[in-house]
Amino acid sequence: MSYWIINLAVTLLSFVVAGVSGIFLIPFLRRIKFGQPIKTEDGPKWHASKQGTPTMGGFMFIIASVLSAMIGYWIYRIRGGIDVTSEAVWHSFYRMLSVIVFSVLFGLIGFIDDFTKVARKKNDGLSPMQKIALQMVFSVGFLFALHKFGDSSTSINLGFWQTPSLGIFYYIIMIPVIIYLTNAVNLTDGVDGLCGSVTFAAMLIFTVCCAILKETELSLFTMALAGGCLGFLIWNLNPAKCFMGDTGSMFLGAAVTSVGLVLHNHLLLFLTALVYILEALSVVIQVSYFKYTKKKTGEGKRIFKMTPIHHHFEMSGFSEYKIVITFTIAGIIFGVLGIITLL
Repeated sequence: MSYWIINLAVTLLSFVVAGVSGIFLIPFLRRIKFGQPIKTEDGPKWHASKQGTPTMGGFMFIIASVLSAMIGYWIYRIRGGIDVTSEAVWHSFYRMLSVIVFSVLFGLIGFIDDFTKVARKKNDGLSPMQKIALQMVFSVGFLFALHKFGDSSTSINLGFWQTPSLGIFYYIIMIPVIIYLTNAVNLTDGVDGLCGSVTFAAMLIFTVCCAILKETELSLFTMALAGGCLGFLIWNLNPAKCFMGDTGSMFLGAAVTSVGLVLHNHLLLFLTALVYILEALSVVIQVSYFKYTKKKTGEGKRIFKMTPIHHHFEMSGFSEYKIVITFTIAGIIFGVLGIITLL
């Protein structure tokens, strides 16, 4: 069976599972009163109308993508005549499995955070230090798994240039990179459909890159997640009937980051994740400038109307649909530039 036929089948299966699961999950979340608490200082005031919208909808694409990727892998293995005695084949499978496990573990962090918010009935879950501690532990485990299953390179690949081997310092650098990127994806989830749409585009870009780099097994997960995101968007586009919650956004953040690291092309990861990076960077710039001006003049000033930057556009008159379309197109453009670096 053709590699691309299996990939398309995996995408369709994930799309259907995610889309159909919303029929059952959303009423269940309403019934147990798992609604999103809205903190108006974290977004435009009119977002208060979204108070109580069911959260943790990320389970739709988490279950759909993991299930579909694993089914797709076994079909590929049985129908593709894979040499199961080859160590390289098993290492490819274990790298894909490492990405899935890592993403699920970050989704678990998000679930604990979401559950805590719902239990307390306010928008305060895990403390930042608690999140970072868990993220650091799981990041170390993921990097160890990559090393064990074939990626022993400790150079940073910038496409046109590779750094010399950095040894242990490579892993010291990658841990904060993982934490920054996963939380950047989390910050992007602030407008209906935004995070799911941008990640859908990122996974399509990564699928093309997997084909170029012969990472067949990994592409099964990237296509499964693309299909899962698309199925979830049925319920998440404005006006959202369900939010992905930190359960979903942390899973997506870990998926984007880990796929890029498995491909071991850091420039590709940077370009494909640039929308998320700019979202988080806007927060850093805003907070830093506010603190600097307050210290200098006694009055804090802002560069953006509100951050993350999607809220700046929202308060400048952009509709949520326009923001989603603009950011997704930007993500595709950046991702295509990433693909070019591989050619």
